Amino acid sequence: MIFNGLISLPVWGYILLALALTHVTIISVTVFLHRHQAHRALNMHPALSHFFRLWLWLTTGMVTREWVAIHRKHHAKCETEEDPHSPQVKGLSEVLWCGAELYRSESRNRETLTRYGRGTPDDWLERHIYQRHSGLGVTLQALLMVLLFGAAGLAIWAVQMVWIPFWAAGVVNGIGHYWGYRNFEIPSAATNIVPWGIVIGGEELHNNHHAFSGSAKLSFRPWEFDLGWLYIRLFSLLGLARVQKLAPRRTLISERPQLDVEAVKALTVNRLQLLSDYAREVLRPVFRQELGKRQRRLCRALQRLARRDEGLLSEADLQRLNQVLEQNAVLKTVYQFKRRLQAVWEQQAITQEMRLAALHQWCVQAEASGIKSLQDFVHLVRSYGMASHHAV
Repeated sequence: MIFNGLISLPVWGYILLALALTHVTIISVTVFLHRHQAHRALNMHPALSHFFRLWLWLTTGMVTREWVAIHRKHHAKCETEEDPHSPQVKGLSEVLWCGAELYRSESRNRETLTRYGRGTPDDWLERHIYQRHSGLGVTLQALLMVLLFGAAGLAIWAVQMVWIPFWAAGVVNGIGHYWGYRNFEIPSAATNIVPWGIVIGGEELHNNHHAFSGSAKLSFRPWEFDLGWLYIRLFSLLGLARVQKLAPRRTLISERPQLDVEAVKALTVNRLQLLSDYAREVLRPVFRQELGKRQRRLCRALQRLARRDEGLLSEADLQRLNQVLEQNAVLKTVYQFKRRLQAVWEQQAITQEMRLAALHQWCVQAEASGIKSLQDFVHLVRSYGMASHHAV
């Protein structure tokens, strides 16, 4: 006879219970581990912080220091051989289906933990319970679930055990660096999987995160929804959290007659948004005009290649793009202007005055190009202003 546990629920009750428990685990990962511990995007009340540590010990067995160190290394070494879980290097199938094994392998790298695990909890509980007996929590939870709900409780426990390894280690780290849409063209291959971050608490908005890794809010466009941010706002209202960093927001002011140092500061802070604007306001209309409606599929493909950071393009893609550019002077011109605009911020040892001179020259030459979309974009460049975010 199967033990039914101390509590009996209808089928839909067990389903709701499983969803509720996994939901708390997702919020623990995205708010506590990711945004609070790994990126210090928010401060958290010690009581709330410890609740999340305890919950993750019971439901995942993950050690805070290990998770944080591996994630920070992923950002530092993204899409290289040293990246712990890049599908661009290791292949999508391996990261998607073996993400948990990749995590466990990297967690045994002492150099990773020492170099990237600084600032994580190091109190008595962490050293003697959560780290030393990381498997004890999930064992206790399994026993409790069986005691309360019998065989159904064991099934719910099993769902919890695979939830984070599949969705976070597999889907976000795998598909989130392989397929999806991109708001920002960055050296990382990170993508936004879907605009509604519900299943993984907002972690689906991975391109946004890699563009502004220190931001407590992952959504950027009006149609994007970040469930983790909703909880952060709730915790802030309850006095349990305080936001430290948010992504910059583009602010447009009355157009300046000429660029000045303040304009350079605004453009520097918003340079990713500026390049996104360039792709939308210049590359897209010019490619459509030059290639025509009959070549719509080719147009979309070449636009994608022209927007993408060259470091992420294969030799075949570069050759394909260059062949088209060499045959069309207008397309070649707008693409070269895009690369020159990128180069303004790629130079490390450069003063604000030197950057101002480079941008001024770029604007003058863009106005003299004779390409209307490029000329109109100069007006937008001169309209960028600073917007300040206050901690919440």
